[in-house]
Amino acid sequence: MVKKPLILIGIIVIVILVGYLGYRTFFNYQNLIKEKGNAPQEEATSTSPQSETPQIIVTKALEGKSVVIVIAFKNFRDEEYFVPRQIFYVAGADVKTASTQKGLASGAEGGQAQIDLLMNEINPADFDAVVFIGGPGALEYLDNENSYKLIKDTVSEGKLLAGICIAPTILAKAGVLNGKKATVWISPLDKSAVKILEDNGAIYEEKFVVADEKIVTASGPEAAEEFAMKVVEVLAQ
Repeated sequence: MVKKPLILIGIIVIVILVGYLGYRTFFNYQNLIKEKGNAPQEEATSTSPQSETPQIIVTKALEGKSVVIVIAFKNFRDEEYFVPRQIFYVAGADVKTASTQKGLASGAEGGQAQIDLLMNEINPADFDAVVFIGGPGALEYLDNENSYKLIKDTVSEGKLLAGICIAPTILAKAGVLNGKKATVWISPLDKSAVKILEDNGAIYEEKFVVADEKIVTASGPEAAEEFAMKVVEVLAQ
């Protein structure tokens, strides 16, 4: 007869604890955003089905810096876009989103992102970093001569260039990874992306994130937070 009240008390304690932890997470996030002054600029027009905030603390290391994130208009990888965008914003950067069309781009998992400018409107001289996001739509929308030109111009301008997931293959095809250490998305059944990197002169490293001077590459969504933090680190130098 004693067991039921004890079980009930245990359940109540767990509910209270989970509620408290949820409140603290929300409270800490709000304080982090207040340090910047306001909520993210694009929050009203860009939505993610995964609203978790990376459990990191960043300073205003990118105050006065500008970053443009290039995504596929359809089927970009949500985490690879939303997580870095949030980190760049909190770090103080002015963040823009570009694609091959204007309007609301759609992620593979249902997120939406307002496009600020077309990819062919990007002048690398106006930005400190150009970041290419992967996902199922990246090869369909971004693997072309327009992207190659932007990538080469970014390197020529001495700006930071980054790519995550399958996007490093686009960087490789543009010819900027020759002699550079880099990583890329692979699966146990598909390592073709590694061959593309190596065929174009890249030195493949099986890591989540690889930085070689001003080029940062990452292997996929699981590396989104570390990828963004490495971009912040390199850009802040």
